[in-house]
Amino acid sequence: MKPAFLMGLVATILMASPALSAENRCGWVENPTPGNYWLTDRAGSWTILTQGSDVEPKGVDLLPDFSAGEFVKTNGSYGNACACMSVVVDRQEKRITQILSVKQLALSKCRNDRKLPKPAM
Repeated sequence: MKPAFLMGLVATILMASPALSAENRCGWVENPTPGNYWLTDRAGSWTILTQGSDVEPKGVDLLPDFSAGEFVKTNGSYGNACACMSVVVDRQEKRITQILSVKQLALSKCRNDRKLPKPAM
């Protein structure tokens, strides 16, 4: 195969692939019970994980132990933290499909944001 043909083939494949665009979303990371996580930001609630579901975002292992930082316990060792996440989302499903990075913030950052809804729990 000629190099020009291969370059054209690669370009065609890349153009046909859906573009995934990372978004920076900041708000309450809620973990009320085992295996259940969502992020509530100014745009609403985004599902990260649901217990018993086969759907899991790529990069879920990047979620830190939020209780090691500023954390509000609401149910035993479960609760809420404030964080910014670089993520890819499915807007129709309001689901996070890929986590690229997570940075836990001080609780005051979320508490003082008047446009941010309060956590559900």
